[in-house]
Amino acid sequence: MRVEIWSDIACPWCYVGKARFEKALAAFPHRDDVEVVHRSFELDPGRAKGDVQPVITMLTRKYGMSEAQAQAGEDNLGAQAAAEGLDYRTRGRDHGNTFDMHRLLHFAKAQGRQDELIQVLYRANFAEERSVFTEGDERLVELAVAAGLDAEAAHAVLADPDAYADEVRADEREAAELGATGVPFFVLDRKYGVSGAQPAEVFTRALTQAWGEHSPLKLVEQADQGDGAACGPDGCAVPQQG
Repeated sequence: MRVEIWSDIACPWCYVGKARFEKALAAFPHRDDVEVVHRSFELDPGRAKGDVQPVITMLTRKYGMSEAQAQAGEDNLGAQAAAEGLDYRTRGRDHGNTFDMHRLLHFAKAQGRQDELIQVLYRANFAEERSVFTEGDERLVELAVAAGLDAEAAHAVLADPDAYADEVRADEREAAELGATGVPFFVLDRKYGVSGAQPAEVFTRALTQAWGEHSPLKLVEQADQGDGAACGPDGCAVPQQG
């Protein structure tokens, strides 16, 4: 069975959602027969490569909220990430264009290292002090090497703006065709879809249903009260403290 995950490295709910999905997958009896493929979805495709800004600034402009509200949302998101065993820097992160990262992920897929690279990129963006946006190609090559890829080959991909660009665009068109308006978006064997960073039990139910049934793609029953938070073209849902 194949699970396709549309996501973006700039999406905090994709980072959290991946951990929740993997928790469900680890307990799934047929986990060794599940192939996971990561698909491209840019939250900010119109942003220029050199246009980098602090996450808090991006949030205030996208949502029209105050800096204090944006920071409170980041703090709450950090707590939810911590509940999944993830490190999350709630201060000092930045936001930028992720197209080159998606191209590298397609290169990594061809090398059988896609999951390793996406995990390295997530950690670099959400947990490490150094930026994935401001240090140029050398930073991305360094991360590619950390994921087990060849430095010279990764550099060649980044140096050629056409390398794997068609694959990224094809993923994004397919997401639109499937009705995905935000990420993370999980498609299980083209039978079921799960939208958002749902709790692990929702993914468990989806895996079980997709394994045993054949039906057109439909959304699995969602959790209530914002558990399926997602990121879309207008930004990421910001968790509010109760």
